[in-house]
Formats: sequence, structure tokens, C-alpha cells
Amino acid sequence: MRTSVIIVFAAVVTVCAAADAPIAIVSQSQDGPNPDGSYKWSWESANGIKAEEEGSLSGQGDDAALQVRGSSSYKSTDGQDISLKYTANEEGFKPEGAHLPTPPPIPELIKKALEWIEAHPSKDDQ
Repeated sequence: MRTSVIIVFAAVVTVCAAADAPIAIVSQSQDGPNPDGSYKWSWESANGIKAEEEGSLSGQGDDAALQVRGSSSYKSTDGQDISLKYTANEEGFKPEGAHLPTPPPIPELIKKALEWIEAHPSKDDQ
């Protein structure tokens, strides 16, 4: 019994130690933040993960908004290449990637009903 506990404990320690092995960064660059609010960074790890982002301010004072563009890529656990591009601004975060789910198409009858509602607003909406 005691030997079994020691063997199980050793196996758990071995698995945990292997999972925590650090992954080297093979390239990295950073520019900013600059006085105008812009910045740019990128990095790549030894296991093939890549990420980059750049941002700048648009507008001034209370109307200033950060405009961000970026991307990342990696291999999923099943070997599929995953690539994500995104923008972020005052309208929110907008990701793009073939791996992301997409909404189903709007049924034709619902589409016609929405068009009719838009063409015939209620008196309260006018």
C-alpha cells in the first residue's frame, strides 16, 4: 500500500513538473506608449504562438478613443491552425476567425417582417 502511494505521488509530481515547463519567447518587440498615445508590440514563442497589436488615439479631449488592431495565431490541441484578427474601438471588440461560431441566417419570414416594421413605424416612433 505504502509503495503504491509513493508511486502515485511520484507520477503526479512528474506530470505537474512537465506541465509547468516554461516556453521560451523567440522574438519580441515593443514601441511605445508614445506621446501621441500610439503603441505597437509583437512576440512569438518557441511553440509557434504569435501575437501582435497596434493602437492609436483618434479624436481629442473627451472625444479621444483608442483604435486597436491585432492578431494572434497558434495550433489547437487537435493540430488545427487557429488565426484570429481583431479590431477594438468605441464600437467594441470585433474578432474575426474561421474557428469562431457564426449566427444562423435570419429566416425569410422574419426578414420580411422586420422590413415591414421598418417601413411602417408606429406613431410613437415618429
